Amino acid sequence: MANYDYDVLYIGSGHGTFDGAIPLAARGKKVGVIESGLIGGTCPNRGCNAKITLDAPVALTRLTEKMQGIVNGSLVINWTANEKHKQEVIEGLPDMIGCLMKSVNIDIINGHGTFQDAHTVMVDGKAKTAENIVISTGQHPHRLDIPGTKLAHDSTDFMNLTHLPANITIIGAGYISLEFATIANAAGAKVTVITHGDKVLRKFYQPYVKQIVADLKSRGVDFVNNTEITDFEQDGHSFIVNYKGGQVKTNWILDATGREPNVDDIGLDKVGVSYSQKGIQVNDHLQTNVDNIYASGDVIDKEQPKLTPTAIFESTYLMHTFAGDTTAPIDYPTIPSVVFTSPRIAKVGVSVEDAKEQGFTTKENHLPNDWYRQVTKEKIVDNTLVYDKQNHLVGATEISDQAEDAINALLPAITFKLDPAQRERLVTLFPTIAADAWESI
Repeated sequence: MANYDYDVLYIGSGHGTFDGAIPLAARGKKVGVIESGLIGGTCPNRGCNAKITLDAPVALTRLTEKMQGIVNGSLVINWTANEKHKQEVIEGLPDMIGCLMKSVNIDIINGHGTFQDAHTVMVDGKAKTAENIVISTGQHPHRLDIPGTKLAHDSTDFMNLTHLPANITIIGAGYISLEFATIANAAGAKVTVITHGDKVLRKFYQPYVKQIVADLKSRGVDFVNNTEITDFEQDGHSFIVNYKGGQVKTNWILDATGREPNVDDIGLDKVGVSYSQKGIQVNDHLQTNVDNIYASGDVIDKEQPKLTPTAIFESTYLMHTFAGDTTAPIDYPTIPSVVFTSPRIAKVGVSVEDAKEQGFTTKENHLPNDWYRQVTKEKIVDNTLVYDKQNHLVGATEISDQAEDAINALLPAITFKLDPAQRERLVTLFPTIAADAWESI
């Protein structure tokens, strides 16, 4: 066996790396991690953690709004204080994650990594070698290829705004667009959302999505659908978004048109790793076409949702592979997803649309009159459950203020296909959203 610097070398330090690299190193493997930016990658530093912190006051204002008469007075979000609090929450995460890695003797190599050959990565002119290499470089925001595109901003810019512009225009129809429209609107900005098609959040159950859009419209958010952005231009201290059929004058532009895998400038062509603009191609062992090179996280071209929990699962799977625990292919469980609007939409397992095609049974629950939902006077609350022909719960989707927790509560039934008798043996704490979710089965 060649004398390599590392047993496993990771390019990137996000969840696709550290959740598996730390226990792998703790078991005695020599591990190195290359990172050109902040330790921890997107999620801790400019994604999940920052977003949910900015959203917390939004959820509070929504609750206060519903409970008027029981509590009196309205709340106003102090954006500058909210952004400062967000920074306080996340600023220690890179050091914390780095310390966890160093505590098990992982070498953190600061710099940009580029493949020299299948076992060698160059970092600022220095060669680092490994028996196995994992590409975990994640994604970056897509930018529209139009005149004036540099006048727009991305999601990181939005979460770092110390002062909220009075008027914000958001381009896009996905998670980032709808979540940030919700946050900005709740904090007092005038928001316009412009989309290429006639639907937003296309991968979610559209009857529920329409309720989200209707609620945002009632709060003053404008939607311009079925159009194409032609260019951005500056007009003094303001900006103009030109689109086919009209224009919008605004103080700030957010390009939320998606994310792209970080496959450029890391030497993939030099070593012959197959990839496309959808990401790196891997087999059912997360192995690229170059035997000792693997990939993990959002950089992979895959059907599974490109979410933090997916990256954690993949990183953990690779840990077991490299530690010799398994030679089996990766076996993905059902992976839930959620949009952090107010209310939320969350889902897991077989969709309502697929259920109808497969002849499965669906059960729709309209829940505003449910006693537990009346506690906080929820008005927008529905779920749809999917059962297979053996009466296993195999899918669920919900719109509510606590949809993410309700779907989490149902995960064991769906993941392990519990039958009715087994479901009866799961006794939840009461009264809780988990108990309420189980009662709806």
